[in-house]
Amino acid sequence: MFDYTDGMDAPRGRGTGLNPANRFEEIAYDWDESADPAERPAPKTRFLRDATRTILVRNDSPDVPFSYSLNPYRGCEHGCPYCFARPYHEYLGLSAGLDFETMIFVKEDAPRLLARELAKPSWEPQVVAMSGVTDVYQPVERALKLTRACLEVFADCRNPVALITKNAVVERDLDVLAELARWGAVRVLFSITTLDPELARRLEPRAATPARRLAAMRALSAAGVPTGIMAAPMIPGLNDHELPRLLEAAADAGAETAGYTVLGLPYAVKDVFLDWLARNYPDRRDKVVSQTRSLRDGNLNDPRIAARMRGEGVFADHLESLFRVSCRRWGLNEKRRELSAKDFRRPLTGGQLRLI
Repeated sequence: MFDYTDGMDAPRGRGTGLNPANRFEEIAYDWDESADPAERPAPKTRFLRDATRTILVRNDSPDVPFSYSLNPYRGCEHGCPYCFARPYHEYLGLSAGLDFETMIFVKEDAPRLLARELAKPSWEPQVVAMSGVTDVYQPVERALKLTRACLEVFADCRNPVALITKNAVVERDLDVLAELARWGAVRVLFSITTLDPELARRLEPRAATPARRLAAMRALSAAGVPTGIMAAPMIPGLNDHELPRLLEAAADAGAETAGYTVLGLPYAVKDVFLDWLARNYPDRRDKVVSQTRSLRDGNLNDPRIAARMRGEGVFADHLESLFRVSCRRWGLNEKRRELSAKDFRRPLTGGQLRLI
């Protein structure tokens, strides 16, 4: 295991210092533990071209509310140690740890590929989810604007799109989102795990602060863009007590819808998160682990379709009841607007976009 954290915290601004061995590889690099920690290289983010030829990914999971997703990036700088997407980097021959945060694959052709897909006679207009895996508004989006370019394609075609993000950069694209909202073709969900700025700094080191996310939600809502909150994940013994306050804050910022998931630790995510927990909240480690196991039949993860999002058991039932009562109290999920594809039109020939 390539471990930057031998006796040290994770590198500044990173969610982890671990690079767990890739479960598909027989050979792993192990740092020389006799080396001076000061000589270990600082982990800098590298951006690599992803020459994918297709951009829409088909989903057939019955507990996921969309059939197609799109993401211009693979890997994510936000550095959340609980991120379920970390193991996807192992399919690239990399680690789910620090590699996931520092080696970002960029699909530069995403807007062109999207226009090509929507132009096909076989495309049936329907909701496409953005950020189904990694965040489409991670820091590099400020410069590359690939997410914005994809949204312009969706707006030109009036094809419905749903986004989820932890980054306030989404507010930059308010003009395009408002245009999509005119056709009932957009919803933006904000992933918010805590209102505690210190916990957020440790848990999501390169994401926008909770206050900034709520401010962006308020701005979008005021402009007529339907918004919602995804309180995810709820981590037993760490942030689960905040669920009612999260829903109240979101409702106050204009959110119409709400959802939540509970912590699951598949594959190497277990190593990354437990290391993070031991370094940041050692006094809560045993409680978090014990309650997480109680949700998942004694395990730290449960891949079963019916249980993976919410868990099972007494604590899962309590969290579900707390969520429902809080939603009723704050008027969430009462006026959920279904996204519409009735005004869909195919892109102009040559991939050119109409002026919005």
